[in-house]
Amino acid sequence: IIIEMELNMRNVFLLIISLSLISFNASALEKPEPMNEQEFDQLFEEISNWGRWGPDDELGTLNTITDKKRKQAARLVKEGKTVSLELELNKTPNMINALPFEHEVFLFGAEEASELGLDLADLPEIAGDVFSINYHGFSHSHMDGLPHFAYKGKMYNGFPFEPNVPKGFTKLGVENIAEVGVFTRGVLVDLPKFLGIDFIQPGNSITIEVLEAWEKASRIRVSSGDVLLIRTGRWKKVNQEGHWNFQENAAGLHATVAKWLKERDVAAIGCDGVSDVMPSGTTRLNPLHELAIVSLGMPIFDNLDLEKLAEVSNETKRNTFLFVAAPLNVEGATGSPLNPMAIF
Repeated sequence: IIIEMELNMRNVFLLIISLSLISFNASALEKPEPMNEQEFDQLFEEISNWGRWGPDDELGTLNTITDKKRKQAARLVKEGKTVSLELELNKTPNMINALPFEHEVFLFGAEEASELGLDLADLPEIAGDVFSINYHGFSHSHMDGLPHFAYKGKMYNGFPFEPNVPKGFTKLGVENIAEVGVFTRGVLVDLPKFLGIDFIQPGNSITIEVLEAWEKASRIRVSSGDVLLIRTGRWKKVNQEGHWNFQENAAGLHATVAKWLKERDVAAIGCDGVSDVMPSGTTRLNPLHELAIVSLGMPIFDNLDLEKLAEVSNETKRNTFLFVAAPLNVEGATGSPLNPMAIF
């Protein structure tokens, strides 16, 4: 009788948990709560990292990736399995890719041979490529560097927003990140899996409450120096229903999550979208970008392919792994296309 009562109590307990999860699911993903300009300014000041690593710092939150953190991250490699997080560079124009990637293959000496009327068959068998890419936006996987956004004329750490068009910035250029790279623990927050859905509906916001509920369920705490990767299921929705106007309607993080990112000392964030929920619920188009990049000094990885990563995470029953990424070493650049890797 005692055993039966214990089993009944356990079933009741599980039922309560299940009902609370259903309630959580129903209420967690909603349109973003509004934030006015005064509240935005207050949050910007509250979380600011300006001066934290010195007045001349150009790395921002990547300073949280210490040598100790790198060694800890390296020890996460158990199986040796690698996963690319980059989308194939899109050469086809569509509603999210107005400026497609351009790729041209050429034969060395072909132009000169043509001018001289020589037979191309006589040329050495050597080929090359010319790439052209406008990578910011909603289509190509890329890193947003620290000069990408400014607020009220200032970039991270108080540096003035003074781009030297077309040569680039004298401060905060992505070459600073290229010099050290990003080598740390990656944490995949697979929210569709956690919430039992295929994808988060466009326009719905992810709050601190949702992230902390995921932490409790997964028994993983996001910590200093981590790269946080948020899967919304964007590419699953695209596969099922096709593209939509992503700029006007995208699932993503609410601007207030910036406070949580500061408290946890996250090194960088990434998403299968652009991290910001849109519409944002504020007067700002991308308030999380402004808060992260300008106030925190945090680079952002946009438009990642997290579908394969989610599969491997399920297979290995692991949400943490070694994350490695490095932008192109371009002086004064606002960011870079790149191919981040997760290693299990």
